[in-house]
Amino acid sequence: MSNRKKSGKKNGVLPTSLPAIQSKVGGIDVGSSQHWVCGPAKDDGTPNVKVFATTTDQLNQLPDWLIEQGVESVAMESTYVYWIPIYELLESRGIRVLLVNARQLHNVPGRKTDVSDCQWLQLLHSCGLLRGSFRPGESITRLRALQRQLGNLVEERTRCVQWMQKALDQMNVQVHRALTDITGMTGMAIVRDIVNGERNPAKLALHRDSRCRKSVEEIARYLPGNWREEHLFNLASALRLFDALEAEIATYDVRLIKELEGLQPLDRQQQPVPAHPNSAKEKAIKHRGQQPSGLRYGDSRVSISLVSMESVPAPLRSS
Repeated sequence: MSNRKKSGKKNGVLPTSLPAIQSKVGGIDVGSSQHWVCGPAKDDGTPNVKVFATTTDQLNQLPDWLIEQGVESVAMESTYVYWIPIYELLESRGIRVLLVNARQLHNVPGRKTDVSDCQWLQLLHSCGLLRGSFRPGESITRLRALQRQLGNLVEERTRCVQWMQKALDQMNVQVHRALTDITGMTGMAIVRDIVNGERNPAKLALHRDSRCRKSVEEIARYLPGNWREEHLFNLASALRLFDALEAEIATYDVRLIKELEGLQPLDRQQQPVPAHPNSAKEKAIKHRGQQPSGLRYGDSRVSISLVSMESVPAPLRSS
């Protein structure tokens, strides 16, 4: 068996260096104030490096210089959001861009300056040793940017709810014990009435929605408080911020629905949306107004959720 293994080995000479499998490539080290760009080596073998500022006029010169050097593909790190203008500009000029995760190069030895960074990128890219990150198409990119900002607004709205809850707790107004959710119809009506000056628990409890499990008397039992002015001021401030964020989230909902409508196949745009198989969920969706335009996406029902991404197509959830 050992003789077979030995006889099966090839006696070829091992390479002592990595060959360049693609020569017409470049590397860009992205920065906040300037970008270092490395093209193919000059005829005499010296490095071909140039620096560009991040201003728009300088940025427009960057692809011109790369095209002059004969570059067909560029590798660059995904540094914060500074890479996005370069990526979009190079892509529009027909230069293929390889977006590299910075973690791949973080521990590579010998990278001391911006110049060596871009040279490393160019060298490794020419040897085919870099793997690019996924970048969705133009329509999905727009939709994802909107959805991510919407998620930020939803997080801020949640903080406002926590501030309202804190102010109520400090006044010992136990709305959270009387109701499951203070952002429901009954809870918000009570909060708004408190901000408007109402202090009588019995009158506050009259905002009870018919679907509440507790009676008016049971709700009123949790609503007396000490009504300190500083906590009332904080409550009013949190409510104003909450309302402003609600309005902004509504504008994002409208814009997202418009973007999603643009992704619909033409032969499905006029088809009615099928009813949800669960009648209770169908009623809840209509009550929240999450599908005002009868939107379809392929064969699936799509509704904009303010809390989760479960109903958004998978590409929007990728990093």
